Amino acid sequence: MAARIEDYAMIGDLGTAALVSRDGSIDWLCWPRFDSDACLAALLGTSDHGRWQIVPKDPGVRITRRYRPHTLILETRFETADGAATLIDFMPPRRGNSHLIRIVKGERGSVTFAVELVLRFGYGAVVPWVTRIDDVTLRLVAGPDMLVLRTQTKLRGENLKTVGEFTVKAGDQMPFVLSYAASHRPLPEESDPEECLRATEEFWCDWSHRNKIEGPWGEAVTRSLITLKALTYAPTGGMVAAPTTSLPECLGGSRNWDYRFCWLRDATLTLLALMNAGYYEEAHMWRDWLLRAAAGMPQQIQIMYGLRGERRLTEWEVPWLPGYENSKPVRIGNAAHNQRQMDVFGEVMDALHQARQGGLGVNETGWDLQTEMLKHVESVWQHRDEGIWEVRSGAEHFTYSKAMAWVAFDRAIKSAEMHKLPGDLAHWRKVRDDIHRDVCMRGYDADMGSFVRAYGSKELDASLLLLPAIGFLPPQDLRIQGTISAIERDLLVDGFVRRYDTEKSADGLAGGEGVFLACSFWLVDAYLMQHRRKDAEALFERLLSLRNDVGLLSEEYAPGSKRLIGNFPQAFSHLALVNSASNLAHHEKPAEQRAEVEVNGEEKAGVT
Repeated sequence: MAARIEDYAMIGDLGTAALVSRDGSIDWLCWPRFDSDACLAALLGTSDHGRWQIVPKDPGVRITRRYRPHTLILETRFETADGAATLIDFMPPRRGNSHLIRIVKGERGSVTFAVELVLRFGYGAVVPWVTRIDDVTLRLVAGPDMLVLRTQTKLRGENLKTVGEFTVKAGDQMPFVLSYAASHRPLPEESDPEECLRATEEFWCDWSHRNKIEGPWGEAVTRSLITLKALTYAPTGGMVAAPTTSLPECLGGSRNWDYRFCWLRDATLTLLALMNAGYYEEAHMWRDWLLRAAAGMPQQIQIMYGLRGERRLTEWEVPWLPGYENSKPVRIGNAAHNQRQMDVFGEVMDALHQARQGGLGVNETGWDLQTEMLKHVESVWQHRDEGIWEVRSGAEHFTYSKAMAWVAFDRAIKSAEMHKLPGDLAHWRKVRDDIHRDVCMRGYDADMGSFVRAYGSKELDASLLLLPAIGFLPPQDLRIQGTISAIERDLLVDGFVRRYDTEKSADGLAGGEGVFLACSFWLVDAYLMQHRRKDAEALFERLLSLRNDVGLLSEEYAPGSKRLIGNFPQAFSHLALVNSASNLAHHEKPAEQRAEVEVNGEEKAGVT
């Protein structure tokens, strides 16, 4: 059985990532890309579906771990009755072939380790052909994929596994280098493990020290920014939502999705987090990825894309994997890529406006795309859609989707005014005002004193917390205050925010889910905009306490079992953490940047 989700740490090389459990087992690795087939898939099955474990043979071993400060280098320390040793796991930032390096260093006494490599290509299905090249080199091949393992440890084949053992004493070290290449290519070049370790540490320390966000939560922000960088596909600048698929939103349930893609929903929060932290190169690359992905006919824009902007993300189920803690099905691909979600147009328009405001430059081709997008939004904003949460119960008139259509026109007007870009501003203002009136009339329930999830509904939705953040209404507006109060009353569980009530709000899926961590950070921001700083700080601290021992968050949290659930680590959660920390640290606040409101909460533009 796989470990608890919170017992994993992530290493990566800006092209893919691996999950390493506390007991030294790598249970998830897709190679060569985040969205490639997994060759280690025990996370979603058993050890027979692929893992690589290096662990002391002593069953009484005591384990602690950490990331080296300001890096993505994982150190797991093992203490036994006879000695102590540290396992160092990392992947050097990719330049050519991709390498996963593990170094065991003896610290005192002696420790005997067992090694077990169960490699299974094709999501745990395909056993490779293993060839010994020389005394220190094994080649593992199946179809288009080849891995090469180099180590001084004496390894042998046993029951379709590669196993061995070794002992380290104080001052000893035993390196293992696993490298990927296409099977028709030559063997990957040999790498010096110690030199790779030095260069990897230098890379991450140099990158981390560019962070400009200060304050009492600096460690949490730095770890989140490193995690976000590690989830970035360096060749294109696209950021995956998570490196995993099908980690369940309810243990044993069917709400299991593939998150190894790039969501437009994350566009603005990503840009603001990167720019506020001083990472303008990454923000520029994300902006350019966004423009390339969204290019084409606005009618064909998708809610998510592949790492290079691929559009076909066909969803299928893996019958031979039993799923994490028997949570079925295991899904590859994501059928939601074909859904209509109105909010993505507002996200794209807002992100590109924030990019201009942040000094990333005005891209004329991008402006042409935006003006064409506005024509499409004008023709469809009154239609139903599947909403920000990608429901599978059919389209509705979701309030937040309509508000984001308003954002599309509002940001176009602001960009045109501030940067002297061409456009029919008078017409855009009229459409913006029409949408605003429609949302205030049909998306607000006077009896409840709150905005609602969808027109005609009596249900709430955590996305409504973003209405003041996007500038739709000032945070002190009574309708906003009533909405926040209603969400506090009806959507909080143990003080954390659910996306919506799955028992009352039809979404086409069985079972429930946990509290949604990004939404809980949105409540932190809403508190701040309402000058409820003590409430904001208290909730923020509670959210930080949910991080695992190495500072990582999943998508959701189950208060009953006190477990992290959902795909892991989750970019949306870490983006929200960074932006809330920036708000709390009194920097130019992402919420205020996005809404363009004065500090006293009065909106600069008129409202209904």
